[in-house]
Amino acid sequence: MKSSDIRQSFLDFFVGKSHTIVRSAPVIPADDPTLLFTNAGMNQFKDVFLAKGTRPYSRAADTQKCIRASGKHNDLEDVGRDTYHHTFFEMLGNWSFGDYYKEEAITWAWELLTVVWKLPEERLYATVYHDDDESFRIWEEKTSIRPDHILRFGDKDNFWEMGETGPCGPCSEIHIDLTPDGSGRALVNADDPQAIELWNLVFIQYDRQVDGRLEPLPQRHVDTGMGFERVCAVMQGKSSNYDTDVFRPLFDTITELTGVEYGASMHDPQDIAMRVIADHARTLSFALSDGAMPSNEGRGYVLRRILRRALRYAKDLGYNKPILHRLVATVADSMGDVFPELRDRQDAVARIVKAEEESFLVTLDRGIEIFNGLVGKVRGEGSSTLEGEDAFKLYDTYGFPFDLTRLMASSAGLQVDGEGFERCMQEQKTRARQDRREKQRGGAEEGSWEWFSDLHATEFTGYDGLEADASIIGISRSKKNLLLVLDRTPFYAESGGQTGDRGWIETGEYRLEVTDTQKDGDSFVHVVTRAFDNVRDSEADPADIAVGPGRVHASVDRKLRQATERNHTATHLLHAVLRHTLGAHVQQKGSLVNPERLRFDFSHFSKLTPEEIDAVESAVNDCIRQAEATLKHADVPYDDAITKGALAFFGDKYADLVRVVEIPGISVELCGGTHVDNVGQIGLFKIVGESSVAAGVRRIEALTGRAAEELMWNEYRELHDVRQLLKMKAEEPPAEKVAAILEERRALEKQLAELKAEVLLAKLQGDASALEDVCGCRIVARVVDGADAEGLRYAAQMLRQQFPLSAGLLCSSAEGKVSLAAFASDRAVKELGIDAGKLIRQAAAAVKGGGGGKAEFATAGGKNPEGMEDACRVFREAVRCIVKA
Repeated sequence: MKSSDIRQSFLDFFVGKSHTIVRSAPVIPADDPTLLFTNAGMNQFKDVFLAKGTRPYSRAADTQKCIRASGKHNDLEDVGRDTYHHTFFEMLGNWSFGDYYKEEAITWAWELLTVVWKLPEERLYATVYHDDDESFRIWEEKTSIRPDHILRFGDKDNFWEMGETGPCGPCSEIHIDLTPDGSGRALVNADDPQAIELWNLVFIQYDRQVDGRLEPLPQRHVDTGMGFERVCAVMQGKSSNYDTDVFRPLFDTITELTGVEYGASMHDPQDIAMRVIADHARTLSFALSDGAMPSNEGRGYVLRRILRRALRYAKDLGYNKPILHRLVATVADSMGDVFPELRDRQDAVARIVKAEEESFLVTLDRGIEIFNGLVGKVRGEGSSTLEGEDAFKLYDTYGFPFDLTRLMASSAGLQVDGEGFERCMQEQKTRARQDRREKQRGGAEEGSWEWFSDLHATEFTGYDGLEADASIIGISRSKKNLLLVLDRTPFYAESGGQTGDRGWIETGEYRLEVTDTQKDGDSFVHVVTRAFDNVRDSEADPADIAVGPGRVHASVDRKLRQATERNHTATHLLHAVLRHTLGAHVQQKGSLVNPERLRFDFSHFSKLTPEEIDAVESAVNDCIRQAEATLKHADVPYDDAITKGALAFFGDKYADLVRVVEIPGISVELCGGTHVDNVGQIGLFKIVGESSVAAGVRRIEALTGRAAEELMWNEYRELHDVRQLLKMKAEEPPAEKVAAILEERRALEKQLAELKAEVLLAKLQGDASALEDVCGCRIVARVVDGADAEGLRYAAQMLRQQFPLSAGLLCSSAEGKVSLAAFASDRAVKELGIDAGKLIRQAAAAVKGGGGGKAEFATAGGKNPEGMEDACRVFREAVRCIVKA
């Protein structure tokens, strides 16, 4: 049977048993922050097992997309090295929610395997939990399995638990003996590829308590899972999942690209590489089709690790170009009928993967070069372990995930100091936390805190008003600043990308200027940098004034807050428009909103075109001009917010009660920031920059309101001035005239440079000692007075063309800066092996500089004019040695 027929026959069988066929859940679990990826068929029914949700059916079956590449269920290291592990796989499953139980689950499983699929009974084994006599009896009495093929095992193998507490129960697994002589009884549950688990039947009947007790559930459930790829291998008579028609299209494409045939060997490096690439291409295709994006954290980092791991293996096939994006179409073609999202998002996924591949390949070769150097050092020291600090450098500088370094080290016969690597990671995280802590303290040296209240939490009143009477409950002084904590405040403390409010705190004696507000746990820290003595009518040093417990009046700078709110609400509009214009893969990756401007980072695989930027800007302004959207704010339970469609992304931490900001008809997001009442108050939105932040992450910078107006007016006035300078009419396009002037200038500069070069060349030709002839090769290495860098380059190029067998270096200096230009003629490169790029690097060291280029032509710079003669000597002697050799 073909794999597609096997999948369909499974579903058809359970339709005949009155099951509802449900769609696979996405591999990105949108409503389960405890999971990086959907890793089992039961994930989408977890709420039913926890008695928090229901379904309109009591029997279900499906094929579920699963990824196991992180956490407890992590098969990444085994992929490619054995026959049956994958990072992506399909899990066929059937469920009963308080309906049928053990007898039906067991007898139907036996019926499908032996009657429908006709697997040999004598090769099948059933395992049960050691004290589950009921399941043992059902197997013995209700099926035709051999009694000695029913085996009992303990907690590790045959008791399933969702977590340390919660729903759990015994399970019964079906294994198949693949040994040549049917002697695999002892291999069952021994993790041996000759006796593999086909199907796991889980009987959920208990609720594990915190103290370890098992309480019976009010309803009993069935949860089964069968590895699709494994059963295909068995049904098709293959010894490896990778030998089935599931993977054959991918291997064909890899062979077409690389010229390497798949040989199905378990130990051949090229066959291992092909299995890894095929598996990882499937994982990336499915994950990205469901909305994930490669990144440096969370699930995005897992995907980036997978992609980079595959690229490293591609080198074992002699392939040094992007390859995975070429396999996205193959995955879509072979599996798109069952999972249509693969075809719907095929082009976008391919572009994302290609951008990631191109980005990593830029540093891969350099990283491998560094790695090889480290291997040489380790072996030279007589060691067999790569230091953790070196592994961390490869991670931090060249983007090598630790498991990739470990993989490469293993290939070189070395180990990696994992504890040392983790120590470096923790040190980096500690430094980052310290930096954040200093920022929270307003960048000031922290003094000792004096608390006037046991309750350090600050009540935020700034959603409803910009002024409030409050009490000081905490104070700290540094050399520069005064830090105050109030029991309640209208000041917004920096979080979620929105900067802290500024304004004033007034006491009976002082008027305190707040220039920043930060969070420290649940306390809002008001950073005071200036103080005014109301009694003396003079400015006072904030660190010296006597402020203690008592009532104060806090007021936020209204103008600055409103400007910040315009920018913040604009980011919500921008996010919605980007998702509509570019695709649902766009997710917010960071933001900064302050009174002056906004910055918005988002996941996307390529630079936005001018047309896309115009479309995004225009769409945002359309929303603003219509002014139809009055914002709604509400604090609601997290689950209710997600049900309402609020955008929430993995990696963000949300409380049980969250604030939802809705722009009706445009966006719904979880956001604790402050916003305008109506989008029309934003006034104007103007994009001023679009750039790359990291691989797969773009950044838009924009202005709103008065700041955008001032930018537009300034640009208009500058354009008006340009028109007047060029004596142009209002309707004439200035760009064309400016371009013509610049082109004319470039032509004149080129003519001037050529004249200077000709003068310089004539000077060199007139000096008999300038050109040295060594074995027929003309060598020139001279310091040229009064020549600029451009003149040197032209002269070097003209010398190169004039003498068929030649090499040279020209040096000059101006204002303490040294310029060098080196050349080698085509014959000198091909016949003598002279490389101007390498030689100029040696010469540049004499002038305390560096540079490089191609073998034919190279340039460099330096900062030591006194070393120019030495640079010429180094170059001349190096060429002589090459020529004479």
